[in-house]
Amino acid sequence: MPTMTIDDDCGRHNRFLRALRRQRVDTTPVWVMRQAGRYLPEYRATRQRAGSFMNLCRSPELACEVTLQPVERFELDAAILFSDILTIPDAMGLGLGFVEGEGPRFARPLRTLDAITRLAVPDPEMELRYVPDAVRLIRRELRGRVPLIGFAGSPWTLACYMVEGGPSEGFARIKKLMWDHPEALHHLLGVLTQAVRAYLEAQVRAGAQAIMLFDSWGGVLAPGDYREFSLANLCRLAQGIDRGPEQVPLIVFSRGANGHLEALSQSGADALGIDWTQDLGEARARTDGRVALQGNLDPAAMYASPASLRQQVDLVLRSYGDGPGHVFNLGHGITPDVDPEQMRVLVDAVHQLGRPRDTLA
Repeated sequence: MPTMTIDDDCGRHNRFLRALRRQRVDTTPVWVMRQAGRYLPEYRATRQRAGSFMNLCRSPELACEVTLQPVERFELDAAILFSDILTIPDAMGLGLGFVEGEGPRFARPLRTLDAITRLAVPDPEMELRYVPDAVRLIRRELRGRVPLIGFAGSPWTLACYMVEGGPSEGFARIKKLMWDHPEALHHLLGVLTQAVRAYLEAQVRAGAQAIMLFDSWGGVLAPGDYREFSLANLCRLAQGIDRGPEQVPLIVFSRGANGHLEALSQSGADALGIDWTQDLGEARARTDGRVALQGNLDPAAMYASPASLRQQVDLVLRSYGDGPGHVFNLGHGITPDVDPEQMRVLVDAVHQLGRPRDTLA
């Protein structure tokens, strides 16, 4: 392989953005979903000080503090805004709370057609002002060290939580709505698509340098239902969001939707998140260079010995192969009881092993 000349602007401060645009980098960039979270003792201390998870989300100062914690501890190539995908339905009046050991719950889930028709799009600079305020503060405190990622839940995923009332195993309520009253679900998804678009545009205006859509429950749908109720709105967002004069890149992560990679790669997104059940090299072949790929180490590898973790990192990198367009990440979020030192092993391994093959020692 010929020697690769890397431009001077490929350092940590924009390695991630260059990879999303499928440009040359000095080494593979890495960040981790849920990197600001419970596995870090400093996060747990801040969370205790906040008093509740939602207090933490709604305080720009505390959200900034926990966003920066992993970037200050590890050589990560991006920071991600500390928030939650359910802030939009909370602003719509559903009453978001978190139950220890159970996760998010809504006090007023959508259980009638009338409740769906009454929903309105929240103003991100009013009801959700704490989020763009946090973005502005984080950008200032980062001082250009690494880019900041903003994010939102996909319309389908938000609808799942809003109708089910919280996490679900069978998604019976939302699927019943989908089959018995498809027009009502389309109305709900249309309102949510408008809300997500406005929310992400507010984050871009506030300074987010990349944005991400989490379609966490896309994979629970049959192929035809996925195309109609999830993919269609992902495409509308990818093609409709005003991403500012710099056209900040968009990552779409549709977990469990590996059967739709070809369609997702033509959605208008710049990059696709890939979960660990899909071979990265196969995903690259199927998407044919249309998008960058992000992923996709099995999160359970973080419990392996450092030597085994390093080996698993190498396997992911080799699966992607040479050439630009890869952002290393887990195939889902890091879990709370991981030893923080494993994150250091991961980041160091990616940066060492992710260099162009002809430069490896």
